Amino acid sequence: MLIKQNDVILFQGDSITDCGRSRENLNDLGRGYPMMIASWLSAQYPELNLRFINRGVSGDRVRNLRARWDEDCLKLNPTVVSILIGINDCWRRYDRNDPTSPEEFERDYRYILDQVKEHTSARIILCEPFVLPVPEDRRAWREDLDPKIHVVRDLAREFNALLLPLDGIFSSASTLREPEFWAPDGVHPTQAGHALITREWLKLVRCI
Repeated sequence: MLIKQNDVILFQGDSITDCGRSRENLNDLGRGYPMMIASWLSAQYPELNLRFINRGVSGDRVRNLRARWDEDCLKLNPTVVSILIGINDCWRRYDRNDPTSPEEFERDYRYILDQVKEHTSARIILCEPFVLPVPEDRRAWREDLDPKIHVVRDLAREFNALLLPLDGIFSSASTLREPEFWAPDGVHPTQAGHALITREWLKLVRCI
C-alpha cells in the first residue's frame, strides 16, 4: 500500500480539486474527490494518523501551480502529492484565445515535479486531465488536450510517479451511463464523477 503511517497527503489542481473548499478554513477539503478519499482512508485506516490537505484553486493552469508551489506545496512538507491539472490550459484556448502550448505545459509541470524531488521525499500521483464530449464543442478540444495528456504520461514515467489515467477512465464510464451523468459540462464531475475518481485513486494506491 502506498499510504503510510503519519502521511501528509496533498491534493493539488484546479476547480475539480478545489470543489468549493473554504479559504478561511485551511482544513476544509471541499465537496469533491479529496474529501471522499480522506473520508474513506480515515474510516478504513484510523490507526495511520493521516493528514489531508487540499490546495486546489479554481481556474488554475499549470503556470499558476508553479507560481504558488513553494507556499502551497513545499512549505506544507507533504509525503504524498496528488496533482490533477491541465484542463484549463486547454479551455483558455477556446474561451479566451489564450492557449498553452504542450512545450509550455511540460516546462512548468516539469518544474514543479523537479521541486518535489529536490525538496521533499514525497511519493507523486499524476492524474490525467480529461474531457467528455458534452456539449458537442468539447470534441474539438481533443486536438489541444491530447498532447497535454501525453505530457503527463511521459512525466509520470520520468519521475517514477503513479499515473491515474482519468481520460480513459471517464471515457470507459461513459459507455455505462451517458457522459452528462459523470460531468454535465464535460469537465466538472458530478458526485458520481468524483466518486469515480475516488475509487480509481484508491485502487491505484492499493488501498482497495
